[in-house]
Amino acid sequence: MNEQPLIEVKNLKKSFEIKKGFLGQKKYLRAVDGISFAIRKGETFSLVGESGCGKSTTGRLVTRLLQPTEGEVWFEGSRISDLPESRMRPLRKHMQMVFQDPYASLNPRMKVKDLVAEPLLIHTKLTPGERDKLAHELLETVGLSSMHAERFPHEFSGGQRQRIGIARALSVRPSLIVADEPVSALDVSIQSQVLNLLQDLQEEYGLTYLFISHDLSVVEHISDRIGVMYLGSLVETADKDTLYDRPLHPYTQALLSSVPIPDPSLKRERIILTGDLPSPVNPPTGCRFHTRCPSCMEVCKTATPVFREVEPGHEVACHLYDEAVMGGK
Repeated sequence: MNEQPLIEVKNLKKSFEIKKGFLGQKKYLRAVDGISFAIRKGETFSLVGESGCGKSTTGRLVTRLLQPTEGEVWFEGSRISDLPESRMRPLRKHMQMVFQDPYASLNPRMKVKDLVAEPLLIHTKLTPGERDKLAHELLETVGLSSMHAERFPHEFSGGQRQRIGIARALSVRPSLIVADEPVSALDVSIQSQVLNLLQDLQEEYGLTYLFISHDLSVVEHISDRIGVMYLGSLVETADKDTLYDRPLHPYTQALLSSVPIPDPSLKRERIILTGDLPSPVNPPTGCRFHTRCPSCMEVCKTATPVFREVEPGHEVACHLYDEAVMGGK
């Protein structure tokens, strides 16, 4: 597909200085370490992986809530990763976030109508009456009643609060929504309602999603394409059907083996990973997964695998699919 991507990330890195060592040298936590991907208009690209792998940091880098240490972020063909805040501000209405904890992201002292209308106050010149009218319409759009507009966040359930957060994100008609674990704090029955709502809104408004989650069951429900992250790096990307049918990277295979199967008569062989997740302050040499990988070879301990396309639209960073390595075995 030759269509220009809405979002393109190139060799993106983010490090945080955490402390100084014994001799005064600085130490850095490499939260995101050289990832690249693109998201086409109207699709849902999901990032999955264990807690601490850099998914949420990536979402904040894409929306420039965090400044990248290195690399580039392109939005609608323009590089935004090094724009000053004065030039970034007008672009923020085109990219909004839905956060994991709907209660923490909503000001408890503000009424719902004011929470939903707050982005309009910043990014538009609508009158107070026009903002209130649009806030009521948005609440109806996300499945709430306009009667809820005068209430406060603590008067709602978790699912309802998340709907309020979605309404607020929609208020300025963004092109991109970064949804950071938007259903992980909700009951399973409510999760499906919110996911269905996100899909309906995507179709109605032509939205593009960067969906961040650790739950592969949730990701399967909503994704077009999926990227699997491990310790700050992408290890595999593919469309949803390909990834679930033919996972290539041992880490992806292990993650998928842990997904419950609804039919109790079917059984899946679990792949149990041994060892703890290494520290992003001092990641392993070579392939970062080699300390836990059941297919580890000697080359994995010293050489970093190249992220390569092994079939159309399916990319993986693993020496098992490196012809130069495997050809010599």
